[in-house]
Order: sequence, then structure tokens, then C-alpha cells
Amino acid sequence: MTKDKCFYVGKIVKTHGIKGEITLRVDNADFDEIEELNYMLLDVNQKLIPFFIESISFHSNKSFILFQDLKTLEEASQLVGKSVYLPLELLPERNGNDFYSHEVLEYMVIDSEKGELGVVEEIIEYPTQSLIRVLKDQKEILIPIHDDIIQNVDRETKKIFITAPNGLIDMYLDV
Repeated sequence: MTKDKCFYVGKIVKTHGIKGEITLRVDNADFDEIEELNYMLLDVNQKLIPFFIESISFHSNKSFILFQDLKTLEEASQLVGKSVYLPLELLPERNGNDFYSHEVLEYMVIDSEKGELGVVEEIIEYPTQSLIRVLKDQKEILIPIHDDIIQNVDRETKKIFITAPNGLIDMYLDV
């Protein structure tokens, strides 16, 4: 499996306990949507290697995981610093204006007043707010992902229709 068919979950930041558990810092809110989780893909030397889960517990933005066949602190410590991925097909399908970050990359963003703003370059995830990042005429525009702003996500035409708050777009474009 390749990274383009996966989504980034987070990074193994340290070992946990003495029985070979690891602590995964979860950097992707979509991780909470997964109901059945049997394995994770770890980036080992630029290759995604499956590690099968024996037990997992969730605590805020961390998960404590014991992988099968990994029973010692020494074995677990070799995984510290590794990035963790999961296949995209594990995510439940979203519809309407609800979307995954990876899903809308390169969608055209169209404002009800200003028209086409540009394509989604990135979704920036902050603890309290997520933002759509687009470039228009080499200038960055950050648009909050909020129900009052996102009017429609058209998956067929790959377009996101928004109604930006007064002055938001002008602030970035110096108009």
C-alpha cells in the first residue's frame, strides 16, 4: 500500500509501560471516525509496514497501543518517531457539506460575492478551528471551516461554495 491511498494518523512519540506498548500522538481528527481497527501502517524506511493491533485505548489526542508480536520495551522503542497511516477505505463515507481534509484537496473554492478564489491547497487543523488554505494571485487566503460559511460541497464538480464573512477575502487581497 502507498501513502496516496492512506491518510496520516499521527506519530509514535514514546513507549508506554514495560510490556511493549507505544504512545501514538493522534494528529488527525478523522481517526475518531473509525469503528473497527485491526492494524496500522507504520512508515519504516519509506515503506508502509502493517502492524497488527493486540489492544488499543484512546485518551484525548493519544492512543496507547500494544502490537502483536511486540512484547518488550526494547522492541517498542524502535518504533518511536515513526509515522502512522491507515487506508482511506477505513473511513466512513461522508456526504453533504461534511468532508474529510484529504477529500477536498484541489477542489475549487467559489465565494458567493468574489467568485473563484482558487483551489484548496491544504486544510490546516487547529485544536479549535480548521481552515481551508487557497492561493489567489500568489496570495494566501485562509477560510474558516464553519457551517455558516460552507454553503455546498459538490463532489461531482469538485467545488466548494462559500459565503465568506464581510471583509475576510478583502483582508487577504488588500482590496
